[in-house]
Amino acid sequence: MSDATSMRAALLPAPGTPLRVVELDLAAPGPGEVLVRLRSSGVCQDDLNLLDGTVDVPAPVVPGHEGAGVVEALGEGVQGLAPGDHVALSWAPYCGRCEECLRDLPHLCGTAWPLMLAGGLLDGTTRLRFGGAEVHHYCFLSTFAERAVVPARSCVQIPADVPFEVAALLGCAVTSGVGAVWRTAGVRPGERVAVIGTGGTGLSAVMGAVASGASQVIAVDRRHERLERAQQLGASAVVVWQGEPEQVAEAVVSASGGGVDYAIDCTGRPGPMRAAFLSTRKRGAAVMAGIPRAEAELTVPARSIPRMERRVLGSIYGSARPDRDFPLILDAYRRGRLPLDRLISHRLSLDEVGVGIDAVRSGDATRVVLDLGGDA
Repeated sequence: MSDATSMRAALLPAPGTPLRVVELDLAAPGPGEVLVRLRSSGVCQDDLNLLDGTVDVPAPVVPGHEGAGVVEALGEGVQGLAPGDHVALSWAPYCGRCEECLRDLPHLCGTAWPLMLAGGLLDGTTRLRFGGAEVHHYCFLSTFAERAVVPARSCVQIPADVPFEVAALLGCAVTSGVGAVWRTAGVRPGERVAVIGTGGTGLSAVMGAVASGASQVIAVDRRHERLERAQQLGASAVVVWQGEPEQVAEAVVSASGGGVDYAIDCTGRPGPMRAAFLSTRKRGAAVMAGIPRAEAELTVPARSIPRMERRVLGSIYGSARPDRDFPLILDAYRRGRLPLDRLISHRLSLDEVGVGIDAVRSGDATRVVLDLGGDA
């Protein structure tokens, strides 16, 4: 192919401004990079942080960090992939050489993390141009577009019979929720689980807990319609968030018959995080899978930590290793254990990305997927 190709993408000129669907130039992949013809992109709550300026990313920028598509071209040195391969994209590429990678924690890669919100790829530069001016990447991916150049280690090959709209959701919410259950907590059959916050990540955690054989799965949320969806996906009981965190925790303890082994907070807000901790029984753990604001602090009763051996576990990306866990999650989907397609509430075109953003912002959406067209 030529050195650059033209494509349509949703451009954010500056934080707080509307997205514009425009024609951009996309340069060919460099060493260790892959050109992907995107077929589907999720619209995630974390994209709102970019649009609103809550996270500091250089602009103009193309948002989106959940995507799936078909490999079109390989940069120098890329092995294990070929044009025509179907791939799901991960925003957590890894170097394989830093201390975290050598400790088998590639999702915490010390090389990739400092670069994630810098607006470029792993070499710090961008492949995007608009009218000759530089455009930045988001989380190495920028999936609100027809194509993307991404790090090769962001590409995980998937079976050709998996729908792209399902594969795209692996990129963030599904892996964050399922991984929090399977990897961070390591839920075993018969254990009790509570999930606080039942958006896309929370509902994925509900499904992951059900698939793990949890004896009880209790969903907690303010919105009745989300709790109904949680029950449809296998939650054994629901608790409506009312009152203070202590009252919500009491309701979870009552519904579970004495407290849960793992309470997974998917909100990142101090109140629900405290409720998660107080919902656990002896030797239980609160799993913090939401992303708090920088100034947020969590206060918990310290005495119950040694006396009850209560624990707090952090969970980013579900402690997952995408090249290992994407295939495992999709295998469970194909066998009917994780009905991931039931998470999708809105299917929209790239031109309707603003509608999708509004649906996520209002809380009406469970998962929004953009159909980016193209041939398989």
